Amino acid sequence: MSGEAGKSRECLALDVGLLAPGRAGSAAERTTSDRAFLQAMLDAEAALTRAQAAMGMAPASAADAVTEAAADAARFDARDIAVRARGGGNPVIPLVADLTAAVPEEAAPYVHRGATSQDILDTATMLVAARTLDVLLPDLARTERELARLARAHRDTAMPGRTLTQHAAPTTFGLKAAGWRSLVLDARDRVAGVRGALPAQWGGAVGTLAVMAAYGGVGAGGVGAPGTGPGPAPGLDLVAVYARELGLAEPTLPWHTLRTPVADLATALAFTAGALGKLAADVLTLSRTEIGELSEGTGGTSSAMPHKANPVRATLIAAAAHRAPALAATLLASLTAADERPAGAWHAEWEPLRDLLRLAGGAARDAAELCAGLQVHPEAMRANLDLTGGLIVSERLVVELTPALGRARAAALVASAARRARERDVSLADALTAELAAQPPSPGPPPHLNLTKAALTALTDPTHWTGHAGALTDRALRRH
Repeated sequence: MSGEAGKSRECLALDVGLLAPGRAGSAAERTTSDRAFLQAMLDAEAALTRAQAAMGMAPASAADAVTEAAADAARFDARDIAVRARGGGNPVIPLVADLTAAVPEEAAPYVHRGATSQDILDTATMLVAARTLDVLLPDLARTERELARLARAHRDTAMPGRTLTQHAAPTTFGLKAAGWRSLVLDARDRVAGVRGALPAQWGGAVGTLAVMAAYGGVGAGGVGAPGTGPGPAPGLDLVAVYARELGLAEPTLPWHTLRTPVADLATALAFTAGALGKLAADVLTLSRTEIGELSEGTGGTSSAMPHKANPVRATLIAAAAHRAPALAATLLASLTAADERPAGAWHAEWEPLRDLLRLAGGAARDAAELCAGLQVHPEAMRANLDLTGGLIVSERLVVELTPALGRARAAALVASAARRARERDVSLADALTAELAAQPPSPGPPPHLNLTKAALTALTDPTHWTGHAGALTDRALRRH
């Protein structure tokens, strides 16, 4: 096979996002690529040597050499490392061999010194997560700002509120947009909290850092050497320096089988996908042809039907929200990692976590675009409010009639009028007028009812029964 043919054939085997339009071209795709992971592993190795040099455990020249060799992942063959990873079950082992070969002979002993494969891959995963969250958070901020704009602009735009798929009572689009924004802010808070806590990983073979005392340097030997009781602990100091080199949090303990960082990351990402998925689900419903209350500013096309403008952004967000819970479940299952280093549980995390980062990052990108271009159609909202001829405010009529008739009689009267309105295709105001006229006289003074046709028409105007929607919207918008 020729070299060019081999390259072409190999490209066919690589994931270029052909079946993943939700993340294709997104910043999250770039920060989670194979090259990005490879660079993160190299960054972890370089930071380890620099930290040891800072503690006097390695010469500065070795730190410089490793840092220079690790500066560009393009110098390493990611595909070759991936194939060779089958030998030891993870990509760190072949990467360390290649990195060692890439540095001068005198620096080679300081590559990967004192670390285990999981230290490097876990740390690299946290770096990739940090870099991805750093591009995801601005998209959540953009989404939040656009939703705040929509909520303010449509604070008092009445629309049907729907429960169990049916018209229930009037609400406002401003309140709906404010609710979407609240979920986005909830996601932001969770993601930002996780981002600040992403830890480096370093524990050595079984999480005791035992080997570090053998390398000398500042604080090594004497008091604090293995088995000598409390005192200076060079390994612990080194973890702090290592974490600072990487811009990650210092872990209290090595977390090889204490998978809280991964579980927290998984739940924050799954929540983000779900929160954006709620927005998408509403947009998909309200942009249906027969509803038409919303539309995407730049709808997608159909391969067969030229008239269509599909809500593609919302569709891709919804797809991410559907996939995220199962991926998070896989990661949460790894909390039961056995012993001091797990077989299988750790390995099962790698792909689902990357998928979650990509899904949430792509969904955040699409949500920002969706909200920036979302078209609101108040005239369709008003038309839909009027579809039932006032039935959507039946709750209000019960409230208004209760002082004169009592709760039970008022509810029965309005229910009977609602049935009449549906069966005879008349307005609720007309049906209620007829119901009142058909009521048998009751003993005692007649109830005081000011139910002229004009009064009933006003009572059944859905724009007059949105409660505190405006005030609730204002209160939601005060959250920053």
